[in-house]
Amino acid sequence: MTPDAPDAPEGARRDPYIINFVTLFPEVIAPYMAAGVVGRAAERGLLSVRYSNIRDYGVGGYRVVDDLPFGGGAGMLLKAEPVAQAIDALAAPGRRVLLTPNGRPFTQTDAARLAALPAVTFICGRYEGIDARLLFDYVDEPLSVGDYVLSGGELPAMTIADAVTRLLPGVLNNAESVIHESHSTSATAESGALLEHPHYTRPAVWRGYAVPDVLLSGHHARVEAWRRAESIKITARVRPELLQNAHLTPTERAEAERLAAEERS
Repeated sequence: MTPDAPDAPEGARRDPYIINFVTLFPEVIAPYMAAGVVGRAAERGLLSVRYSNIRDYGVGGYRVVDDLPFGGGAGMLLKAEPVAQAIDALAAPGRRVLLTPNGRPFTQTDAARLAALPAVTFICGRYEGIDARLLFDYVDEPLSVGDYVLSGGELPAMTIADAVTRLLPGVLNNAESVIHESHSTSATAESGALLEHPHYTRPAVWRGYAVPDVLLSGHHARVEAWRRAESIKITARVRPELLQNAHLTPTERAEAERLAAEERS
């Protein structure tokens, strides 16, 4: 019989909370997760930090993990299969969170919600992000840490991991400190920019999910029209407050308001 861990803090979990990182750069995350409050939580057996390197599941001898987006455009996109395999390799994925500028803004309420779970997986995109078909079966929710763009999801993942870890029972010496903390909301006005449209890359059909036909048409005007419509749709459903200052035609605004109302109902 395995003895209980010594000096377990009162109120702590019997099993450690699991945080998984699906990333191309585990070496960027590991030093932070070994330091400070988070590192002490791991040392005390309250937290288990695990990594799944997307590069390990890359294609061919060069371990290729990215490709050009269908429909054209700048940048590269993470392929679906290497990311999916990196997630599949996890023993306890828990809730799978994608870090993306297209996500719902992360709040302290989200930190408490995630901390109540046994495990969470942070999916860290790079380049232009991940193939959108992963959203069907491999992402439980997209989260954003702000209306700005970083080079990858590692920093946002560490931010949320820190916010979650400090809420775990027994992590902080004074449990009441998390109760009496203040959290001020920004008074800065929203920019009004629309959220980005979904992206897809090769293969054209992946695990039964096909890329929208318009992106394979080679018709640039139709591609751009589709992308704008998708941007309006995503914004209306995820961040409807951004529509107030967005430059929309009367037809677009009516459709956006309909979608936003539908989402609220």
